[in-house]
Amino acid sequence: MSDDLKFEELPPEKLRWRCPVEKLDLKTTDDVEPCEWIIGQDRAVKAIKLGLDIKSIGYNIFVAGFVGTGRMTTIKHLLERLEKRGTIPDDKCYVNNFKNPDMPKVISLPAGQGRLFKKDMENLIVSLKRNIPTVFESEAYKQRRKELVKESEEGQKAILEEFEKQVKKEGFALVQIQMGPFVKPDIQPLIEGKPISLAKLEKRVKEGSFPQERLENLKTKYEALSKLMEDVFKEGKEIVKELEKALSALDREMIVPLIKEMIKEIKAKYQNQNEKLHTYLDEVEESLILNLERFKPTKEKTPEVSLPGLAFLKPEDEFWEYRVNVVVDNSETKTVPVVIETTPSYKNLFGTIERVADRGGIWRTDFTRIKAGSYVKANGGYLVVNALDLLIEPGSWHALKRALKYGKVEIGAYDPFYLLSSSAMKPEPIEVKVDVVMIGSNYLYHLLYHLDEDFKKIFKVKADFDSVMPKDEQNIHQYACFIKKICDEDKLLPFDKSGVAGVVEFGVRAAGTQKKLSTRFTVIADLIREASYWAQNVKSKVVKHEHVEKALEEWIKRVSLVEDKIQEMIEDGTIMIDSEGAVIGQINGLSVYDLGEYTFGKPTRITARTSMGRAGVINIEREADLSGRTHNKGVLILGGYLRGKYAHDKPLTMSASICFEQSYSGVEGDSASSTEVYAILSSLSGLPLRQDIAVTGSINQKGEIQPIGGVNEKIEGFYQVCKAKGLTGTQGVMIPHQNVKDLMLKNEVVEAVKRGRFHIYPVKTIDQGIEILTGVKAGERKEDGTFEEGTVNYLVDKQLREYAENLKRFGAEEEHREEKEKT
Repeated sequence: MSDDLKFEELPPEKLRWRCPVEKLDLKTTDDVEPCEWIIGQDRAVKAIKLGLDIKSIGYNIFVAGFVGTGRMTTIKHLLERLEKRGTIPDDKCYVNNFKNPDMPKVISLPAGQGRLFKKDMENLIVSLKRNIPTVFESEAYKQRRKELVKESEEGQKAILEEFEKQVKKEGFALVQIQMGPFVKPDIQPLIEGKPISLAKLEKRVKEGSFPQERLENLKTKYEALSKLMEDVFKEGKEIVKELEKALSALDREMIVPLIKEMIKEIKAKYQNQNEKLHTYLDEVEESLILNLERFKPTKEKTPEVSLPGLAFLKPEDEFWEYRVNVVVDNSETKTVPVVIETTPSYKNLFGTIERVADRGGIWRTDFTRIKAGSYVKANGGYLVVNALDLLIEPGSWHALKRALKYGKVEIGAYDPFYLLSSSAMKPEPIEVKVDVVMIGSNYLYHLLYHLDEDFKKIFKVKADFDSVMPKDEQNIHQYACFIKKICDEDKLLPFDKSGVAGVVEFGVRAAGTQKKLSTRFTVIADLIREASYWAQNVKSKVVKHEHVEKALEEWIKRVSLVEDKIQEMIEDGTIMIDSEGAVIGQINGLSVYDLGEYTFGKPTRITARTSMGRAGVINIEREADLSGRTHNKGVLILGGYLRGKYAHDKPLTMSASICFEQSYSGVEGDSASSTEVYAILSSLSGLPLRQDIAVTGSINQKGEIQPIGGVNEKIEGFYQVCKAKGLTGTQGVMIPHQNVKDLMLKNEVVEAVKRGRFHIYPVKTIDQGIEILTGVKAGERKEDGTFEEGTVNYLVDKQLREYAENLKRFGAEEEHREEKEKT
């Protein structure tokens, strides 16, 4: 290593931001007020307020962001404030359509009046069922009915007696003839004082015992009397019809005033309502008058027969068509409705029409079985749904779009395959005005925005929830208030200054940069609860910094099984990683493993082999279909860097293969592109690379090191390997200089750096990095285009020049050999 080379190392104070405990204006969290406001989401809150305040069509809200950033909490908080400003929506009732029963009508009534109207209609039927039979059983009604019946009977009797006289006068008698189960009136001639049929007389004529002339005379009289009998019976039927009309008129005369008076009372009670209600009551009155017979006393009903597993229509509800089905009852609603639908199935959102089996096993329904869903119940207010839950429910998304576009909901059973569609019922659509708040991820938002043309028309407001917020004194204080809130809600121990500082530091680590705090408050709340648990375990009265650290340590133990297995394989040599010495064309890269709930870093051996050729940089991972698109791009960029650096005066006649050794599950990301460059430069120059330094960082075509993600996990991963193999005092990690502000390393790593047992090197360029890894000066290009002799770049350029010359000579020899063979 050259003695004049000096490398910048990061001091311990830059490796971790520490919350200044002395600036926290509290002794414990009991000294602050619990947080009842939204933290760190000003942009999203403004967007939500805009969407809630604008009542125009399409201003529904899509709340996007990571889980745990307070999306649902924010929505609830803002809606609770808006509830007090709105008016209570109307009740919605379905009633029978007497002209077309398959199309029930919907009636809107002020909040609370739907229930009253239902009760009034029930009372109407109950009253009529009680009063009408009383009228029919009254002496006055019975007397008048008796008189009408007597008058009718006398009329029929008089006609019949006159007819019988005529029959007797002509020598005939009126008899009853049995015809099967029936009896038929007929007339027969009297012979010797006894009625005999004409058929028997014809038989006598044939026998010669009765004169033919007399038979012919009797037949003539029989035809005349039969015609007269028909007229008599027709006249009798007319008398019966007149009786029925008279009895019906009597019924109407006695009952109609009662019905009209009761309907009039109901109309007077709802006189200020819409015309639709009064029209319906007119139809009810007309139907009742036409069906007075249903109120007359009837015989005892047959007992019900039921079959297991089948719900039968209840026959005792004879007057169901006069019922009122209140599908939305706001009688007890005090504020604007806010409905949070956690299971947004079609039935739950838009309602259904229930079906029951009749005694014949046929599925039937009626308007009383219409059930409203949460969308209709949220009329005049707000509906909150989860986007993913909504989209995976069959039929729900398309029905929601229609409801929002047209402002109407048509209630019906969701039956896309017509398996139970025995009813043609089509209820009148309900006009509904609902503001919908849909909560989902940014991925779902963009998916819907680009693939569904209607989405951008009905969800015009997007509220983006950020996962981080600025790290300033105000937000640090709000963290303390949030801790207080969780402690109060869950009855936890209070946090002292150091405990609050520990939670804040975790928030900085979770944010991924020293300048921000995480707004993933679900994760923060879990840490608060677990820290309180460990404090209680040691009988502490307050939660301190050590308890927060203990909670984090125990959480990592619970989820780090995969990390521990990989660490074991590194320690026993199954996964080959060197942490000492120097090797040509070999370097320790750093990878991040994301398990979802837990992310950790581990070193990976990267090797490069170079030779003369024209293949350029060969990405073995790509050839094996184990390379992601971003990694492929990184390899192409490093190829551009090599051409730009060394191919000004010669072609880049090199074949260089790079490989992630012992990697079998795929590689993604460009954070190893600088590492791959170092391995190639080492192979070309013949200079060994230090194995006690791991490298991370992407590059651009100019050779500048670019920032990467997961810097803390990568450093800690290599530190754990070095610690297991033994810290030598020379080991460390090279990181992009832009990532210095992102460092929030564990206290153990910071202490190792403080003692000089571990080192962190910020790097800006490839030249700077290769000097650290080789201990040899990188070398600047001189005016004549060559590099300083003995430097890394000089050795690389020299080797590439030899490749070019050898390839040229090899090509010339091949050409000469081919020409010689031809001659």
